[in-house]
Amino acid sequence: MEQTVFETHRPAARIVDEALADTRLGVFWLDDVADSATTYPKLDAALMVDDAVVGGGYAGLWTAIKLKQARPEHRVVLLEAVKVGWAASGRNGGFCEASITHGEPNAESRWPDETGTLRRLGYENLDAMERFITEHELDVDWERTGQLSVANNPYQVEWVGESPDPHVVTLGAEAVRARVNSPTFLAGEFSPRENANLHPAKLAQELARFATKIGVEIYEGTPVDRLGGRDDEPIVLETKRGSVAAARVALCTNVFPSLLKRYRFHTVPVYDYVLMTEPLTDEQLASIGWEGREGLADMANQFHYSRLTADNRILWGGYDAVYHAGGRIKREYEDRMESHRRLASHFFTTFPQLAGVKFSHRWAGVIDTSTRFCAFFGQAHGGRVQYVAGFTGLGVGATHFAADVLVDRLEGRVTERTELEMVKSVPLPFPPEPAASIGINLTRWALDRADHNRGKRNVLLKTLDALGLGFDS
Repeated sequence: MEQTVFETHRPAARIVDEALADTRLGVFWLDDVADSATTYPKLDAALMVDDAVVGGGYAGLWTAIKLKQARPEHRVVLLEAVKVGWAASGRNGGFCEASITHGEPNAESRWPDETGTLRRLGYENLDAMERFITEHELDVDWERTGQLSVANNPYQVEWVGESPDPHVVTLGAEAVRARVNSPTFLAGEFSPRENANLHPAKLAQELARFATKIGVEIYEGTPVDRLGGRDDEPIVLETKRGSVAAARVALCTNVFPSLLKRYRFHTVPVYDYVLMTEPLTDEQLASIGWEGREGLADMANQFHYSRLTADNRILWGGYDAVYHAGGRIKREYEDRMESHRRLASHFFTTFPQLAGVKFSHRWAGVIDTSTRFCAFFGQAHGGRVQYVAGFTGLGVGATHFAADVLVDRLEGRVTERTELEMVKSVPLPFPPEPAASIGINLTRWALDRADHNRGKRNVLLKTLDALGLGFDS
């Protein structure tokens, strides 16, 4: 088995130790908005409403906004278990990508007849988000920077130039290093329309502010314990101190257990780990270039993602994707120094000229992984309850598209979106434990083995590919 670039060029241990010495275990984005964040009340009454949304992340916020805009006369309520944007929507890397299928290869393997349509709809979706943010002057640090995908190992260079997207530009070693200067970058692809960078917590905060401005009622600290109701009666959402009876309900609970039992095994929680540097000096920034401020990712199965913030910090995340037996979500899983040390080591391998830079924050977030690696849609109560989950770590842009689908379906509209096979089909569920742990960890091992074997997929991965369960990001 050959070594990867990160194993053959490891930085000195002291560089990693010093960089992590004073790092705070906490989410940079959430810390950055803590002083300006609005607090919403807890629900302590029984309400009768037209539309209810469960989940105060991006999917829930966009859905609540679109429901209210579609029917301004309706009473729309959003219920959030903890705080708006505290989970995946406040912890992600801040990449808002055009793809609604977690990359075009994933779409090609699952819906080859729809790939072109899905690509177009993805770009239209990203453009629509940009118009909304600009028109309503949402302060979210939006930058339409494009996406840079880089090859770190020689075998990955063979993949460069394979994209069917006519907007993608192929770059050799000299050209890619002119954009971002790393000795590990051997080639790359640049997609100028594919990505916008933003501040994740600001987006959640601003969407909530806009939602309340147009009349949406938001309640925080209000977990929904149960969904009930007959098909000819209002849907009832029961909470500890109150309840909501609604004609229509949208469930946007991400990785947390679905209120619809039929979808309980359709996602699993996978932990993703992130580092944030202190702001770079002008000299440090000049040493890496990055004048285009592109979103950055490498082409490995276990890939890294990176971007610059508004104050010129570098966010560096990915690689480790950790599943804990039983599918449990626990705060202590966020503190995994093994993963953060590995990330730090890979960071200084990629940017050796930044030795001496310190990390200000380290954190983790839970990804709602589905077996098809992108969002799926469900429903109940004759279509009066709509559900979406399974974004698999690429939901910043896809949640906006998902909200359009949910509102179309709640309104009974037949649209290009609702007729997509991607929307109408539901992926296979994960098996129960212990089979889930065995299967997920074997797949992680196989993906790591492929990264060490010129990208060649073994029998396990080829079998999963044939079953529609494989993944090539």
